[in-house]
Amino acid sequence: QLQASGGGLVQAGESLTLSCAASGRAFNSYFMGWFRQAPGKEREFVAAIKWSTGSTYYADSGQGRFTISRDNAKNTLYLQMNSLRAEDTAIYYCAAKFAFVTGWTSGYDYWGQGTEVTVSS
Repeated sequence: QLQASGGGLVQAGESLTLSCAASGRAFNSYFMGWFRQAPGKEREFVAAIKWSTGSTYYADSGQGRFTISRDNAKNTLYLQMNSLRAEDTAIYYCAAKFAFVTGWTSGYDYWGQGTEVTVSS
């Protein structure tokens, strides 16, 4: 089970950290990622991490502004978002998968419920 939290309303230029608490499985063998879906748009990949090694991969939209990380002790995934822009407004979802067959950005099997981020300009 994945439980995302931390969304809210912020001003452009501010920062926000999202959390995703993982339970019920040994996610330390998984790839975990963040996705987002803006109003009227398709869901898109944001960032991903290989839990066991900490290796990361980012979409161009978040490169240099977003940082994905995990806390093994708390079994929690994070997304630190800096310099937020109005176009970052979306519902953010955390997701997990075991196999890397489809690469970093797709093929995720487990999804959290989403947390809403609104950035006002």
